[in-house]
Amino acid sequence: MTNNKQQTAVEWFIEQLPLIQQEGLRDIIEQAKEMDKEQKRKDCNYWEQMGVLKALKVPNRKTFEQYYTETYKQ
Repeated sequence: MTNNKQQTAVEWFIEQLPLIQQEGLRDIIEQAKEMDKEQKRKDCNYWEQMGVLKALKVPNRKTFEQYYTETYKQ
């Protein structure tokens, strides 16, 4: 990518489409899921650092892993 812009999991996936024959769709999908999970983790960490969750007085806060597992069943 150019412009110092971070690449989204979807953009990365689109770039991988020509490789499907070589690597297999399943591997590429799993990599895209991991990229998406990591981006969600970064977002959660950012919200935590900025004090958003504290300011909103979010009750019963969970760890990222608890939230992700419950929400996305992975």
